[in-house]
Amino acid sequence: MDKRFIYADNAATTQVSEEVLNAMLPYFRTAYGNPSSIYKLGRDAQRDVEAARAKVAKALGADPSEIFFTSCGTESDNWAIKGTAERMAKKGKKHIITSVFEHHAVIHTCEDLEKKGFEVTYIPVSDKGLIDPEDVRRAIREDTALVSIMYANNEIGTIQPIPEIAAICKEKKVLFHTDAVQAVGHVEIDVKAQNIDMLSLSGHKIHAQKGIGVLYVRKGVVLPNFIHGGGQERAKRAGTENVPAIVGLGVAIENAVKNIGEKAAVITPRRNRLIDGLLEIPYTRLNGDRDKRLPGNLNISFEGLEGESLLLMLDMNGICGSSGSACTSGSLDPSHVLLSIGLKHEVAHGSLRLSIEEDVSDEDVDYILEVVPRVVERLRSMSPVWEKMMKGESYE
Repeated sequence: MDKRFIYADNAATTQVSEEVLNAMLPYFRTAYGNPSSIYKLGRDAQRDVEAARAKVAKALGADPSEIFFTSCGTESDNWAIKGTAERMAKKGKKHIITSVFEHHAVIHTCEDLEKKGFEVTYIPVSDKGLIDPEDVRRAIREDTALVSIMYANNEIGTIQPIPEIAAICKEKKVLFHTDAVQAVGHVEIDVKAQNIDMLSLSGHKIHAQKGIGVLYVRKGVVLPNFIHGGGQERAKRAGTENVPAIVGLGVAIENAVKNIGEKAAVITPRRNRLIDGLLEIPYTRLNGDRDKRLPGNLNISFEGLEGESLLLMLDMNGICGSSGSACTSGSLDPSHVLLSIGLKHEVAHGSLRLSIEEDVSDEDVDYILEVVPRVVERLRSMSPVWEKMMKGESYE
């Protein structure tokens, strides 16, 4: 009998869809032309790159000329933040606003800029993992160059009030960037209607391959060249285009934004059943707002155990999950996201993130709800922290 396998870590990465793979295959063997070449094989490749650019633009409510292909969401974040900082510093604006629980692609970029003389304000979040737009308003100064707030958190899935924050930035004449890597394909995004100046996304979160991303830059916003060399990406990002990945991303994002509401209607009840079932385990809590979160995301903390042990035992039972961001899975430090919403270190260490899509069935949900309580009970029976808790002793 085959071992049961449930993939519930789509926030880390997704499987390349068959449609995306089939769209990519010709560009490895027969349609392999360089888009910069003037002969037909090259012109065809350039045509297909531009067709993919148009698909991405349509999915975001943007113009094709506002779409730049990158290698990933991290690169897009770096380009938006560092590029804006470089340009605005020449105007005497060296203040950046972000939040305390951004992805490390934003946090570490801002920390690097601080070493170079920029000042960064880190907006706090509520215990539900939500940002108050008025905190952003109060933080904006005359020398503010950029506000960068993620659309949806990668660990706890909370969806931020992006239109409200962007409207404040527009009113204050401050550029606004959002890391929408987790949000694209799960929530409706229209960069024009929502007053978004720059937006980052990554293909491997929406069933395209790893190593392809996008930076949307509103017309009129000028960023310095990110990579110098040839004239690719309108001379802003040099390097021969990754044609197979670009074509695949075009197909992936087209599929991702189809019927978002219908997909959410299938996934959300399953997510809620997982939340309700796991919260029946004693000494657990849901991290992040119950309703203002991505349809497939749930993040639960179990007191008295280590998240790494939980993940290993779930893996032995055929369940793939995460204890936080896949980008920092090798770190022994507790999640900065969970600490930012007020969790103690010991509680933050015992978190489980499950991120499901339509392929996780009701039967799969039943299996997860059967396995997790059993695993938690076993781990707690071996935990000195749990033993102290049960005796009423401090474990801090």
